[in-house]
Amino acid sequence: MTALNATHDPKLRSWVASANEAGTDFPIQNLPLGRFRTAGSSEAFRIGVAIGDQVLDLRAAGLVDTDDMNVLMNASIKDRQALRAAISAGLAEGSDKQAAWSKALLAQAKAEMTVPCRIGDYTDFYTGIHHATTVGKLFRPDQPLLPNYKWVPIGYHGRASSIVVSGQSFKRPQGQTKAPDAASPSFGPSKRLDYELELGFLVGRGNAQGEPIAIGEAEDHLFGVTLLNDWSARDVQAWEYQPLGPFLSKNFASSLSPWIVTMEALAPFRAKFERPAEDPQPLPYLDSASNRESGALDITLEVLLQTAKMRAEGVAPALLTRGNTTEAAYWTAAQLIAHHTVNGCNLQPGDLLGSGTLSGPKPDEAGSMMELTLGGKQPITLPNGEKRTFLEDGDTLIIRGYCERAGAVRIGLGEVSGTVV
Repeated sequence: MTALNATHDPKLRSWVASANEAGTDFPIQNLPLGRFRTAGSSEAFRIGVAIGDQVLDLRAAGLVDTDDMNVLMNASIKDRQALRAAISAGLAEGSDKQAAWSKALLAQAKAEMTVPCRIGDYTDFYTGIHHATTVGKLFRPDQPLLPNYKWVPIGYHGRASSIVVSGQSFKRPQGQTKAPDAASPSFGPSKRLDYELELGFLVGRGNAQGEPIAIGEAEDHLFGVTLLNDWSARDVQAWEYQPLGPFLSKNFASSLSPWIVTMEALAPFRAKFERPAEDPQPLPYLDSASNRESGALDITLEVLLQTAKMRAEGVAPALLTRGNTTEAAYWTAAQLIAHHTVNGCNLQPGDLLGSGTLSGPKPDEAGSMMELTLGGKQPITLPNGEKRTFLEDGDTLIIRGYCERAGAVRIGLGEVSGTVV
């Protein structure tokens, strides 16, 4: 795991003034990576670093010789840390790079972002134990968690081609549904469209087929973290998911934030990973001293909703929930990588691992409408009086994330948003 170094110094300030403003997601201690171009242009997307309200073009600044993020992700830990140190030093107050690098800046407001890397494969896990328990109670009141849940990280392979960047709209999905009292299914648009609050873990260096990644080395293969909304058509899913799991209920869209917050940036925000004493402890291949000591990530996650009416009236999005990953996730990112590869599966740079819905133990920490409304039985009332059981056309769902801790500068993960049409 990455140790703290000069790039994490809370006293460090940037010559980019907006990076020093209180509450910014992108101070000089963060330096997340993404792909951008000038909005409205036909330029090729290139690699940039968010700094305050600007984005620094890494190639124009002479820091990289590629526009291919996956090449950068395949670099060694040593090379990644060296690049971070060079970016930090060049953006710091008093740097002799200010005059040259100022020409390589573009205001984020004038930038078009895209999915931050090529995603070859996408695996969605189910690490949120409170989500699994709450949803399980709706279907299996006597056995909310299946017997394997506390022993093995549950996951399934998703659809990588329909992953879109934040800010995109998508059509309401269609599929077969079957009412409990119906003799046969019907076809049509989903009436129980939901969001899922997740983190996305992006793989850096891969592994050769047949060579597992040991848990003690797993984070060497983890490049960084993004925000992920894995949209879900609950009524389609209820009819189709047995015996092979979700299909049309998930493959229409998944929204990803445009910035990858690197594992190096998250070093000050690690936390102990502790199982309740009465729970099964991880099998040896999923356990290590370092994973127990600091395998968890301390990230606050917020979900907001803006309806079409709110948007038309200029009303800000309403906060639905706020929670923390340390209370939500039953498995760490390192455990997901170790389990995914234990049978020799070969990961590649840019592969995406979804955490699964990250809900806290309290009702106002839920990570889906399914939980907030108890399967649609208890509608929620928004501040303007509108009610929701599931998402309606015109709704924009926004997920934000940030890290805060005494002795460290706050960093943000930005946001991921999407609109149903």
